[in-house]
Amino acid sequence: NSELAATGTPDDAELAILEPLKDKLPPEVFTTEYTNPVYGSQKNKRANLRAAAKLLQESGWTVDAKQVLRNAQGEAFSVEFLLVLPLFERIVLPYVQQLKLLGIQTTVRTVDDSQYTRRTQTFDFDIIVGSWGQSLSPGNEQRDFWGSASAQRNGSRNLIGIENEAIDQLIDKVIFARDRAELVAATKALDRALLWSHYVVPMWHIPYQRVAYWNRFGKPGIQPDHSIGFPSVWWFDEAKAAKVK
Repeated sequence: NSELAATGTPDDAELAILEPLKDKLPPEVFTTEYTNPVYGSQKNKRANLRAAAKLLQESGWTVDAKQVLRNAQGEAFSVEFLLVLPLFERIVLPYVQQLKLLGIQTTVRTVDDSQYTRRTQTFDFDIIVGSWGQSLSPGNEQRDFWGSASAQRNGSRNLIGIENEAIDQLIDKVIFARDRAELVAATKALDRALLWSHYVVPMWHIPYQRVAYWNRFGKPGIQPDHSIGFPSVWWFDEAKAAKVK
């Protein structure tokens, strides 16, 4: 929901950044607008499962007599979801049910904070719930999120383990942008390359923030973009405080 998000197909400014990397990026980056699969009906669910089964089959995976997905070496396709909050179990479990229909063996393991921290810092997991908070002026932190140099460094934010030369070069375009227009174009190009590389499974998005507070505050009529500004630009209002005393 910001001007930095990749939308539609690349414009001329983005293409100038992306074209030199054409042989290192998915071809869809240049031709197709990225959209998430629609999953709101039984028809869509079946269509997506068929598409997934086809992709797995093309990659050498087949379902055996016990409905277990195996490769040519007979190894089962298994994956563990590592969680730190029971809250996420209700989000992950419906996804697990769909994976099982494809023959994928899944487990969900919820651990305490210290164990989760140790395992994520050393990349000892298959799938986790992750997020990467962004600003409207992205910069050096992108190397820690997606850069090859951080992929094998314990404790980095490159939880995906991305080691991609094209992504590294796009990050540099963001960091060394000479003006706002160039920064926006470079960030859109990076966003587009990350999306089409399918590194994550999007979970949800809400276009609002949840905040509970005593109505004792004044605030400016114009709020910061994508933020309610609390508490940095709110102030104590004696008149409002007296009403809720």
